[in-house]
Amino acid sequence: MKLIFRGGSPRALFVVLVLMALLLIIADLNWSKMRETRGYLSLLITPLQWLVDVPGRVADDLSGVLVDRTTLLKENERLKSEALLLERKVQQIAALTAENLRLRELLDGKERVKDEVMLAELIGVNPDPFLHQVIINRGAEDRAYIGQAVLDAGGVIGQVVEASHYTSRVMMITDARHAIPVEINRNGLRAIALGKGVYDEIELEHVPDTADVREGDLLISSGLGGRFPRGYPVAVVTGVIRDPGRPFSLVTAKPTARLDKSRHLLLVRGPREVPQEPPMAGVINE
Repeated sequence: MKLIFRGGSPRALFVVLVLMALLLIIADLNWSKMRETRGYLSLLITPLQWLVDVPGRVADDLSGVLVDRTTLLKENERLKSEALLLERKVQQIAALTAENLRLRELLDGKERVKDEVMLAELIGVNPDPFLHQVIINRGAEDRAYIGQAVLDAGGVIGQVVEASHYTSRVMMITDARHAIPVEINRNGLRAIALGKGVYDEIELEHVPDTADVREGDLLISSGLGGRFPRGYPVAVVTGVIRDPGRPFSLVTAKPTARLDKSRHLLLVRGPREVPQEPPMAGVINE
C-alpha cells in the first residue's frame, strides 16, 4: 500500500481507483463488447499464467518421478527376493524328484530281492582316498551285523565290516582289501573279484587264459563263502586281455552299483545272521 500511494495524495488516488473499478463493473454488466475485451485480455495473460504454473508442475513431476523410482526400487528388491525363494524351491523340488526316482529304483530292487532287507541311509564317507568305506544309519540295535551284504538299486555295494549301536561301517567292493566270489551269469564260470581302489573298476583273479569270458558278461554273486547271497548283480565285464605268455587273463569289470552316488541302501538279511567274530570272510587281511 505504501508503494501504491507514494508521491501523491493517498485519498485522491484511492478515490480514483475506486471510481475506475466501479466504471469497469458497470461496463462489464451493460456493454457487450466488454466481454470480448475480457477474452482478449485473458488470452494475453495466459502465457504469464503458464509461466507462473511451471515451477509447481515441475515440482509435481519431479516428486512423481522420485516416488516412482523409489517404488520401482522397492518392487525390484521384492521381485529379486521372490525369485531367489522360487529358485530355492525349484532346486529343492529337483532334489526331491531325483531322490524320489532313486527310492523308486531302490524299491524296484527290493522287489527283486527274495531275502529279508532293511533300508539304510548313507550318513558319512571315509575321507581317506585309499579306503572305500561309508557310514550308514543302521547298527546293532537295528540288527545290522558284521558281514551283512549291502546293495543299492544297481547291485552289490559291499559288506558291513563294523557295527556299533546305531551306525555301521560298510566296505565297498572296490576297496583294495575287498574280495567277493562271483560267477558269470552267462555260463556259471566262477572267479574272485578284487577291489583296485577305484570306484569304477574291479578285477577278476586267476581267470584261466582259456576261460570263456567276454566283454559285456554280467557278474553276479556266487554265494560261496556264505557272506553274499547268490544271484545279486556285481559288475559287468569291460575288458579281457589274454597274454600268450601268461597262464591267466586280465579281466576287468565295472560295478553295477552306483558306489559314489547312492545315498539309500539295502541291508540284506540272509537265512541266518553271520556271527560278529573275526576272521571276516570276503575281506583280504593286510
